[in-house]
Amino acid sequence: MITIPNALRRWLAFGSGIGIEITGPAGAESLRVVAVRVRPNGARVLDQFLIEDVWRHNTAGAWGTEYSAFVRKHGLGHVAAGILLPRRDVIVRTLSLPGVEEADLANAVGFQLDGLHPYSDDDVVISWTRVPATPTVLVAIARREVIARYSSLFAEAGVKVGSLTCSTVAMASARRLWGVPTAGEVLAYEANDAGVELYGESAARPIFSSVFDVPLERAAAMAGAELRLDDRTPVHSFDALLAIKPALASCAAMLSACPGLSLDANLLPVEQRHSGSKLTWIPAAVLGTAVILLAGALAAFPRYQQQRYLETLNAEIAKVTPAANRAVGLDKEIERASRNTLALDDLRARAKADMDVLGELTKLLPPPTWLNSLEVTRTQVNLAGETAQAANLLSTLDASPLFAGSEFSSPPVRINAADGFRIKLNREGQK
Repeated sequence: MITIPNALRRWLAFGSGIGIEITGPAGAESLRVVAVRVRPNGARVLDQFLIEDVWRHNTAGAWGTEYSAFVRKHGLGHVAAGILLPRRDVIVRTLSLPGVEEADLANAVGFQLDGLHPYSDDDVVISWTRVPATPTVLVAIARREVIARYSSLFAEAGVKVGSLTCSTVAMASARRLWGVPTAGEVLAYEANDAGVELYGESAARPIFSSVFDVPLERAAAMAGAELRLDDRTPVHSFDALLAIKPALASCAAMLSACPGLSLDANLLPVEQRHSGSKLTWIPAAVLGTAVILLAGALAAFPRYQQQRYLETLNAEIAKVTPAANRAVGLDKEIERASRNTLALDDLRARAKADMDVLGELTKLLPPPTWLNSLEVTRTQVNLAGETAQAANLLSTLDASPLFAGSEFSSPPVRINAADGFRIKLNREGQK
């Protein structure tokens, strides 16, 4: 997502798009197609229609013709559609990576990908993006065969596809289209064939998304606990939260209308993506014009003056090259010595800091508490065990100057006469 000030984002929210939500049970999916117009004052649904049971036909030509007529009717034949995969086909994960610079973000995310899905790396397509103004990274994962299946379906029907993503990305993008929202408590649901899908935002979790196979009340309580929401926080439907209906298909259309202002978590291979905006030709036209003008200027430049300038420049370079090479060599030696010194200092400090963590946990965890596992990294501590009362552990750990932001990785479980717990906490002052 492009980092743009809120005051400017609203005026850049301009365009029209097509959104397609894949709904229904596996093997009998339907397509909800929506045309949406986006303006600085909001979004409006122009038209919509439903294509039922897309796998019923031998080819996609029948409903592809119907789709083509729909987009031409609204003057959107050039627009690349935003497609929402069924939530059951997409694994959504969030990673908290505080302090990680943009240049190091890809390596930090890649280091954790193996633990985010149960498949082999060759079997999945993965896309991720940082949530603006937060340390949170949103990761979308889908089976490669699912992506290929739907890509082939839309290609056969002649549908131009710009993005293939999930409801979480679409919801988060739509809520940030006209400006990054301030931290608040949001919880919304959508019932579908996969179960009850909950989407939430809070100060503790900038984005939360999960599907629960339990009644809505129980699912909302579990999601609220993850988000650390007040019990009185209302639970809205997706349609009510976004004030547009149908919400998810409309969100996909907003992705299509304003791709540059949306979260960039696109599972469609780059070579298969279409661009539906005519504005994308503007940079190429400007660059081409600049190249032509520059070529003309160079051709007109007197050859004699250019040759003399180059000769003078090469002579000056030859004079200073030996001194510059010596300076570069000295800089490299100084840099190497500094790195070695810092590495030694860091190694000594890290060992002491890790021992301080063990000592502090020994003092903080009240008997009869015991641990089954303890993992200490440079920035986090993960521990699991059993205690008489797990509810008070978070406040006890946060009271320590060494720890902050403790939270249960999973809800405490009563085991015989004790509470089983899994806690994740940040090491204060560690980077």
